Amino acid sequence: MTPLITPQELAALDDVTILDVRWRLGGPPGIEAYRQAHIPGAVFCDLDADLAGPPGPAGRHPLPEPAAFQAAMRRLGVSGSRPVVVYDEADSTAAARAWWTLRYFGHPDVRVLDGGLRAWTDAGLPVTAEERRAEPGDFTAVPGGMPLLDADGAAEIAARGVLLDARAAERYRGEVEPIDPVAGHIPGAVSAPTTENVDATGRFRGPESLRERFAGLGVGEGAEVGVYCGSGVTAAHQVLALELAGVRAALYVGSWSNWVADPSRPVAKGPSPRG
Repeated sequence: MTPLITPQELAALDDVTILDVRWRLGGPPGIEAYRQAHIPGAVFCDLDADLAGPPGPAGRHPLPEPAAFQAAMRRLGVSGSRPVVVYDEADSTAAARAWWTLRYFGHPDVRVLDGGLRAWTDAGLPVTAEERRAEPGDFTAVPGGMPLLDADGAAEIAARGVLLDARAAERYRGEVEPIDPVAGHIPGAVSAPTTENVDATGRFRGPESLRERFAGLGVGEGAEVGVYCGSGVTAAHQVLALELAGVRAALYVGSWSNWVADPSRPVAKGPSPRG
């Protein structure tokens, strides 16, 4: 089953949980956009509060504890036996974090609305400002449904496989760092900006196009692949794009914000993997 769904396919579903995961680094809060207009029946999922643990040395968006994630999903109406569709504004960056986290904790049927709310409205489908109170769900969080990396695992994949850095190229090179205290990249990582996974409308490129993109970055058949970004959000988008290309990749959830929390870890700068 493809992890994507079209607006028309979503509109045809009768029994589905829809999560609005609109989010932007630095704000404004996505709940404001949700209250103005959202897909009928959708409930708002807060990326910072529902899809991540408290920020700290583990990263700015570390993996939530299973009990906390389970409680959040049940509050939002998520059940293990009911399909879940997640969406954001357009490019699926935040929605992909919801997709990955639900899949990691064992939900069997999660899909991302390709193109987000923009694709939904472009298709002429209705929106509403009415806020829905979800009936509590029965989802049980069982960790381990998706490959996961810590800092040591990321370093190992950088040495023996392909570690993709999903941040903007200038952050990879260490020219700028607007968020974290240290600029640069993990030695051995390859620059692979997430923005190149989608077209101008925010929809994902086709599977063949994505396969060609990742092959050009060194992702060959049988390669061990890992992905990181600043805090494990855009990297989840990269994992989703790789999934569309037929490649299972591991996510370093702590990402750069966890890597640089330990000053003993090496940092590379410049356009080449080893700096």
